[in-house]
Amino acid sequence: MLPGILFIAALFVYPCIYGIMLSFQTTKGVPTLSNYAKFFTDPYLRDTIQNTFRIALPATLFNVIVSVPLAMGMLQRPNASRWVNTLIIIPITLGTVLVAEGLLNYLGPLGWLNRVLMATGLIDQPVDVLHTYKAVIISLIITGFPFSYLLVLSYLSGINPKLGEAARMLGASSGQRFWFVTLPLLAPGLAITFCLAFVLAFSVFPSANLLGNPSGDSHVLSVAAAQAAFEQYNYPLASTISVITAVVELLIIGVVLGWRNRLFRGSTAGTKG
Repeated sequence: MLPGILFIAALFVYPCIYGIMLSFQTTKGVPTLSNYAKFFTDPYLRDTIQNTFRIALPATLFNVIVSVPLAMGMLQRPNASRWVNTLIIIPITLGTVLVAEGLLNYLGPLGWLNRVLMATGLIDQPVDVLHTYKAVIISLIITGFPFSYLLVLSYLSGINPKLGEAARMLGASSGQRFWFVTLPLLAPGLAITFCLAFVLAFSVFPSANLLGNPSGDSHVLSVAAAQAAFEQYNYPLASTISVITAVVELLIIGVVLGWRNRLFRGSTAGTKG
């Protein structure tokens, strides 16, 4: 027991405490709040919070919302779900960096996207989607959707199908069964999925650098922290940005989990809560 606690402390607790303490230091080593004041008084740094939200929130909502109907369809087609689950894991195995590098070719002026659009007559000239926040969102959807889908699929598979059958026998339509039976039981799981997917998207770094405009609308918190650490060699400021990132994430998670605690908290495997 004790070695395990020491191992966790060495991996997580000590770096966290060290990073927080470092954020209160300046390049001269004097503990102050100057790093936090610099972040919130500098519009270029302060806007990184907004830029990160503009990228992470739409990608997270898309991944979570679209996962629900797909997961419900796969539960009704177990044979097809094996193939879909196998294919959908591929982006996870490739990783964010390889997916972003692949999109550099696919979304470029001579990539397959522009070729298809031009071949179908939808556009006359190639549209360069690269180096915009839209390209970053596409990358986050490709890498984050499998993660959200598998979580939603696991939560849906834990809901007793007899509950829906009972509602159907009482005259409820498919839409009513979803809104009044499945969704309330699935909502706590969706809240957890949203939190995990949001943290994954909020820490976007490779996609923002490779596919976005890191000096413009893709200047997110992680890019600002990396620039402060490895370009300006200002490690206290980089730690400050990292601490602010963690605080913003914890605030969003706290709001979502607070909402989750007001939902159904009983068992979804049977008829007793």
